Amino acid sequence: MARKLPDDHDNPERWLVSYADFITLLFAFFVVMYAISSLNEGKYRVLSTSLINAFRSGTNISLNNQPPSGSANTMVEVPETKPIAKAIKSNSALHEQAKLGSLAADLRSVLEPLVKGGQVKISQTPKGIEIEIKDSALFATGQAQPSTASEPMLTQMAALLGKVDNSISVEGFTDNVPIKTSNFPSNWELSAARAGSVVRLFQENGIEPNRLVAVGRAENMPVADNTSAEGRARNRRVSITVLANDVATPGQSLPIEQMKALQDYSAASAPAGAVAQ
Repeated sequence: MARKLPDDHDNPERWLVSYADFITLLFAFFVVMYAISSLNEGKYRVLSTSLINAFRSGTNISLNNQPPSGSANTMVEVPETKPIAKAIKSNSALHEQAKLGSLAADLRSVLEPLVKGGQVKISQTPKGIEIEIKDSALFATGQAQPSTASEPMLTQMAALLGKVDNSISVEGFTDNVPIKTSNFPSNWELSAARAGSVVRLFQENGIEPNRLVAVGRAENMPVADNTSAEGRARNRRVSITVLANDVATPGQSLPIEQMKALQDYSAASAPAGAVAQ
């Protein structure tokens, strides 16, 4: 008589395998739906890479463990974002310094005779371009109206300054010798009137008035000792500052002779080497 084999019995827990596969696919589906709802392409790529690596290696998907802040993009972390922002800011500052360097070189070309004669000094700092002019190159003694000889120079300066959009500060300075006339009761009025005269001439030559400011400093903030005639002559001056739109980290002043490197950077639209003083 043939022996009857026992019937095979199905494993009652086999359904768990199919259920686990279904749950895994459902989870992947919702993760993908979450990812495509994000508008951040960089985060989508990070999540996509994590998904691919997880299914290939069987490891878990790495998400940010911090609770969401309410944004649809807060669950996936994109590393190294601050260095990019710093690089953009640094590049913007370099472009601004290069633009001002080119302007400074043009101003030096226009004012070359006065620069060589020691009546004008031009320098570039992180604050902007500073043009320091002795009062004898602009005004008669005790007067605030620019001399006839100085007007062409100021007109040429205005033409160059009109090519940029930077703010311009004009400051008048005197020595400590008091003045008391009907027009100028003190050095305050004289210094303010001289700064205002330069500002007015700039405006008349096309510079927008909202870019200009006039400041009278009187005998304050001297650059030399007022006890000597030479020192007093240095203190009587007008300072014109073209303010930088995007100021970088404060550093040393850059002599105008070394602006050529920044001009080369501007022309090539690539970072130039550091300019040594």
